[in-house]
Amino acid sequence: MTELKTFLKDMISTSGLSGFEAPIRSIITEEWKSLTDEQHVSALGSLHGLKRGEGEDPRPSILIATHMDAIGLMVTRLLPGGFLHITEIGGIDARVLPGMPVMVHGREDIPGIVVQPPAFLLPEDKASGPVGLGQLLIDTGLPENKVTELVRVGDTISFNTPATELGDDGLSGHSLDNRASVAALTHCLRLLQRRKHQWDVWAVATAQEEETLGGAFTSAYELRPKLAIAVDVTFGTSPGSPGHKTFKMGSAPVLGWGPNIHPGLHRALKKTADKLELKTEFETHTRYSGTDAVALQIVNEGIPAMVISIPLRYMHTPVEMILMKDVERVGWLMAEFITNLDTNFMNTLTLDE
Repeated sequence: MTELKTFLKDMISTSGLSGFEAPIRSIITEEWKSLTDEQHVSALGSLHGLKRGEGEDPRPSILIATHMDAIGLMVTRLLPGGFLHITEIGGIDARVLPGMPVMVHGREDIPGIVVQPPAFLLPEDKASGPVGLGQLLIDTGLPENKVTELVRVGDTISFNTPATELGDDGLSGHSLDNRASVAALTHCLRLLQRRKHQWDVWAVATAQEEETLGGAFTSAYELRPKLAIAVDVTFGTSPGSPGHKTFKMGSAPVLGWGPNIHPGLHRALKKTADKLELKTEFETHTRYSGTDAVALQIVNEGIPAMVISIPLRYMHTPVEMILMKDVERVGWLMAEFITNLDTNFMNTLTLDE
């Protein structure tokens, strides 16, 4: 069993863009083999791991969704000279891209750099201020005939920034949104190895969250859980960030609150955190939460859903940052909640106080 930080470093050193999750799925599959009783892959590419409970059949189940897909780029055109024109997969701020090392996943993996033309070569209306994605290119350093041989329109491009430990507890790199949450779920599964729990647990690494929410929709439909929790990241506090929109790192799990959240499930998780003497913060979602919970909540007749988030700095950049203690606390909270679920829980779950 890999040490949790090492496992997370392995995940954020691996590609697996939204809709193209096979590389990251293989790493998670291997790690979950000893933590789950069975595994299978959905038709859309999500990984399902079942940890059986000890209650009488038929047992209720809880689904924990952590999306494994990542943002990145895609080749849209091969240009003279061997340069590549690109578009985004998922939401990307083009201002952070120039000079960024990337990996082009063609017939073989090819290192490259995101480049921009000098300002005096750009159209006059594009020559000042940040350069948009439409003006950026990938330079692999290969001759045009070699690029034509190895690269096709539609090939994906992932960030190639290294996993970097910062301070005593920090970790930076690409794809921490949302592989930090996969690590939290893995920590939860490890804790459950030493605990008895009545409910079945479906550990799900969902596909396509950044683009379609397709993994959450289809996994919830197939697995039919009684409860669902989406674990994701939220905005961590940094200099200049508005305090009312960000959350202190290293402090507390962040519990979602809004239309995607079942009030009774929220209260139950808050009660569990209080029992653990674990501080929590609330994040209000006045509309959609922007997480897998959007899909989980409305599958079939409706599934009581919840969002738990890990504070993260520099979201949707190649140098996202988290603290490992935040990852572990979220895993601990979920393990404790699952341990205390009894067969009567659904009868006590109400919308009102």
